[in-house]
Parts: sequence; C-alpha cells; structure tokens
Amino acid sequence: MTYDPATIQALKKDASEWFSTLRDNICAAFEKLEAEAQGPFFKEADEGGHFERKPWTRLDADGNPGGGGVMSMMRGRVFEKVGVHISTVHGVLAPDFRSQIDGAEHDPHFWAAGISLIAHPWNPHAPTAHMNTRFIVTTQAWFGGGADLTPMLASKRDKTESDSAFFHDAMRKACSMHAPAGSYEKFNDWCDEYFYLNHRKEPRGTGGIFYDRHWTGNPQQDLAFTKDVGNAFLEAYPEIMRRNISKEWTEAERVEQETQRGRYVEFNLLQDRGTLFGLKTGGNIESILSSMPPRVRWP
Repeated sequence: MTYDPATIQALKKDASEWFSTLRDNICAAFEKLEAEAQGPFFKEADEGGHFERKPWTRLDADGNPGGGGVMSMMRGRVFEKVGVHISTVHGVLAPDFRSQIDGAEHDPHFWAAGISLIAHPWNPHAPTAHMNTRFIVTTQAWFGGGADLTPMLASKRDKTESDSAFFHDAMRKACSMHAPAGSYEKFNDWCDEYFYLNHRKEPRGTGGIFYDRHWTGNPQQDLAFTKDVGNAFLEAYPEIMRRNISKEWTEAERVEQETQRGRYVEFNLLQDRGTLFGLKTGGNIESILSSMPPRVRWP
C-alpha cells in the first residue's frame, strides 16, 4: 500500500472528481424515478422529489479548515429519505484513533475522499440500499468500499430472491472485469462478515460486496475498479426500485419495514467503522448520521 507521491497527488484529483461525477449521476437517476413512478405512494405529490445540496466545511481541533463536502438529501414520494454525500477531508488523526488506521501510527496526517449513499424507500417491498467508495491516504494509500442490499420484508430476505440475485449479479460483473484482484467471492464473503449484527446473530441484509485496503500497485486499475463498483450500483438499484415501487402494501408490511430498519440503526451505531471514522476525524455530524432511517420501531 506504499506509493509514489506524484502518482498519488494526481490520483487524489481523479478520485475526487469521480466521486462528484458519480454523485451527479445517481442523483439524476433517483430524481428520474421520483418523476416517472406510478403510485401507490405514501406521500402524494404532483411531481417527484428533488435533491437539496448543502456544503459543509471540516474544522480541525484548532479550528483550521480541513476540507469538507456536500450533502445531497431528498425526501420524495418514492424515497422516504435518501442521502448521496461526497467529501474530501484532510488533517491529523486523533491520538486514540491512529493505531486503527494503516500508516498513521507514526505519522498521523491523512487525506480521504469518498461518496456515501443510503436510500430508504417508502414502499416496504423496495429494499434499502447502501453504497460507499473511498480513497484514503496516510503514509500508505488504498481504496475501499462496496455496496449492499437490505430487503425489509422476510419474504425477500434471501440471496436467491430475484432482487438480491440481480444485485449480486451486477456486483459480480464489476468484479469480474478486474479479476483476480477484484474477487467477487472474496468481497462477497467479506461483506457478509462485515454486515453481521453480532449481538443478534443475524445478517443485516442480503449482502453485496465489501473491500478495504485495496491496493494492487496499479493505481489507475484500482480506481477503475472503484468506478465500476459505483456504476454497477447505478445500473442495478434503480432497476430494482422500478420492480417494486408500484406494488401494493399492507399496514403489517409497513410495521415489518420499520422494525427491520431498527436493525440498520443498531449496526450503524454499534459496529460501522465508517461512522466511527467520520466521527473521529471531525466529519459533519449531520452527514454521518443521515444514514439513519426516518421512521423506526422496536417491538
């Protein structure tokens, strides 16, 4: 995971620009869903929702600027809540966090850019989705991220169910273009291991892929892999939404949806390393916690 500084400087620019481009493409695709969808809707409206963007600036412990990002949030008739956020931040890691980040134990300076998405649809038949890709630089450099699906109804919480199978096929295709470094089997197993609620002894959803500390020594190839993961999500998830957003639901299914969302909250607050990284590096609290579902219940 070591690197040539000149190469990394160029890669920082390319990666940051890509995350912005992917954000724009995803937001456009989701707004198209909002505009074109036919009911039923929880929230009646003459037209679909639109993203609202909100820039933020990161300040370090001494009040000095350390980069920032842009939040993009939408609440519409298809998506009860969806956030697509980008950030590029830099600074010095807190002492109690340095040993947890590769290359930071002896030199705590870091740089990180990425995109983070969480989508919570209104319709219980439509699955919640998460996607995050990032590029991190300390005295080492690497890519990380992935995408995963969380169906809300018990009838859909199986990897062989059509929506999840379609999603996994998209991730498999993205990985296959970068084999053997982009191993679907390895990253799928890693996803299942990572998105597992230890205290409940159950998976969070039906998985996808997860990778971290990804650095083959070919920086452009590693960035290309990360791009293909983002594009695979962009191709797969809107199609899954189209299959489900016009389905009728029952009140019992809405209750099941909100109860399952509680598992999402538990994982994000108790186990998610991305949430911890954002909080420990002085990230935007509103952006970090925007992944929380808008309505949740526990039995």
